[in-house]
Amino acid sequence: AEYVSGSGVLTTLVLDANKIGPEGAKAVGEALAVNEVLTTLNLWFNNVGNEGALALASALRVNGVLTSLDLGRNQIGDEGAKAIGEALRVNGVLIKLNLDGHALDLPKLRGTYPVASLDLSGKHLGPASAVVIASLIEGNAVLTKLNLDGHELDLPKLRGTDPVESLDLSGKHLGSASAIVIASLIAGNEVLTKL
Repeated sequence: AEYVSGSGVLTTLVLDANKIGPEGAKAVGEALAVNEVLTTLNLWFNNVGNEGALALASALRVNGVLTSLDLGRNQIGDEGAKAIGEALRVNGVLIKLNLDGHALDLPKLRGTYPVASLDLSGKHLGPASAVVIASLIEGNAVLTKLNLDGHELDLPKLRGTDPVESLDLSGKHLGSASAIVIASLIAGNEVLTKL
């Protein structure tokens, strides 16, 4: 971690399939917070867990150069995913994040590269990715359709910006990723009374 924080030449760091755990992730996070050149960090399969994810999220809030982060297969739960999602609302530099085996296109989710529709079906996204997606699309008014499981979600109706009292999603074979995003969006919807 000391080399990462002081390095003026290291732009890519691959530590995949090691055993750094939460403590190692904390050390990398501390270094990442002050590093001004590292653009790619791969921590795939390191068992960083929520504790390590919290430390990395803290670093993401202040790091202005990292563009790609791979945290796949790290047992990151809701707490860690929420912290990362909140950090990415502040950090507009990171463009690729892998939490579940597929890199999320963060500019499209944030709305900095505006698209009206985004199809992520077939990517087998897990709960950690869904939590980050829900956090990022909350402030993206341009994105109106999101497909996570083979069915397009109507985001304005779920948000309440296109008010409807009832929305029928029965028989759509929605998975946990869609359920997490739906729950996040309807939390602030005061019009929808029946789902």
